[in-house]
Amino acid sequence: MKDLGKNKLKELELLALVRNGSKVAFEVIYQRYKSRVYWRIRSKIDDGAIAEELMQDVFIKVWEKRADIDLDKSFVAYLFCIAQSRVVDFCRRAKRDRQMMDNLQLIGTEISEHPMESSLSKNEGEFLLQAIENLPPQRKRIFVLCKLDGKSYEEVSAMIGVSTSTISDHIVKATKSLKNQLIDVNRSLCILFVPFLFISIKELLEKII
Repeated sequence: MKDLGKNKLKELELLALVRNGSKVAFEVIYQRYKSRVYWRIRSKIDDGAIAEELMQDVFIKVWEKRADIDLDKSFVAYLFCIAQSRVVDFCRRAKRDRQMMDNLQLIGTEISEHPMESSLSKNEGEFLLQAIENLPPQRKRIFVLCKLDGKSYEEVSAMIGVSTSTISDHIVKATKSLKNQLIDVNRSLCILFVPFLFISIKELLEKII
């Protein structure tokens, strides 16, 4: 049998083996093309760690869809096509995450009696997200759609089939619930005598209440 580990097989032979589920052949293909895929992604993503992760995703996709490999078409072009798709998905997620954090900042302002003097830190943002997660399912869905995704009451009304007045009621109650959750956490920390955490929560409450 030919020695796959020494890359003696031609690309088409290797790909045929990959299609049939050969992990050894796949490893050869991976070693042969991983650098090209990485630098293709790296030319579009200014972060080596993220580019490495996306490169790994490309080959995971290749393995999962190995039966779809077309031996009559360029395999490199196939890899680059998957890589491009991963880059686009990543950029979309990054943009959505930035928008979500911007909207989360607005939530902090909206549930405060006074405008926040500074932006929410990452930890504070995660704290608010956990408070939102604790809302009843329908209320959480409406709050997330309106406040994190930035959709209008009319858009959400059409999506889930409830009136805009019902949506408004959920938003008001959700906002009140978020305030109460933060207050409850503050009280709990006081009871448990956790000074360093209490200081952190106290600072957060001063910003959003």
